[in-house]
Amino acid sequence: MNIIKNRKMYWIISSAIIIIGLAMFFINGLNYGIEFSGGTLIQIDMGKFVSVDEVKEIMDDYDTNASIVHAGNDREGIMIKSTEDFENERVTEIQNIFVEKYGLDKNNFQSEKVGPTMGDEIRNRALLSTLVATVLMLAYISWRFELRFGISAILALLHDILIMLSVYSIFRIPVNNAFVAAILTVVGYSINDTIVIFDRIREEIKLYPRQAIENTIDSSIKKSMVRTINTSLTTFLAVLIIYLLGVEDIRVLALPLMIGVISGTYSSIFIASPFLYEITNYKIKTAK
Repeated sequence: MNIIKNRKMYWIISSAIIIIGLAMFFINGLNYGIEFSGGTLIQIDMGKFVSVDEVKEIMDDYDTNASIVHAGNDREGIMIKSTEDFENERVTEIQNIFVEKYGLDKNNFQSEKVGPTMGDEIRNRALLSTLVATVLMLAYISWRFELRFGISAILALLHDILIMLSVYSIFRIPVNNAFVAAILTVVGYSINDTIVIFDRIREEIKLYPRQAIENTIDSSIKKSMVRTINTSLTTFLAVLIIYLLGVEDIRVLALPLMIGVISGTYSSIFIASPFLYEITNYKIKTAK
């Protein structure tokens, strides 16, 4: 497997996904959840388990994109998140439908308006957290290895974030609090895979200082490939089981994590290392 020789092909694959995602973003934007766009939050104590599909049939007349999840340990509560700013009359109309259909008391029904200012605060803190984490990782990797390793790792992280944003934009996956948590988790997971490969590359450089850098990088990737894939596959299968068997709130977090695991593994092998090669090759040429 000649990773460095075929590096342009891997960059084209990633670029194609990112370009399509950016195009969809500029055309339709992201599918922001209530936490970011504001809207109406409705909570209902059903007194028994009622399936999400059954509630969705009612809400489709008002908002086909409403997020509906169970609440409470016994899952007898229903939480409806809609980005629509329902008037009081519309909320009362929805309330009456549930009261009549399920024989509920109006006290079982609560609603509130959610403003977009909450979303602004969440977004700003997420951006700040990602920025701080990136700077600290760049500093650590530059100290632990060299600056060229740190720059390559950060470029791979940027790739992962853009890929996740592209997937969310293309498939119109709701962007909510779980998305922010997933981004930060994937950033940490991806950098871990990258460091493992970079550590092997550094060892190979010390052992074979006269060997061409492209051969050193390819050899290092091959030697750490099995460990990287096995670790990622184990993580992916665990998250997949959570996605298939978990409740709605957990599945919303599991989906971006699965995307992130795939993207992080791909970038550690096919993006970060080729970037390291380009930077190292440039450094060698300019030193002559």
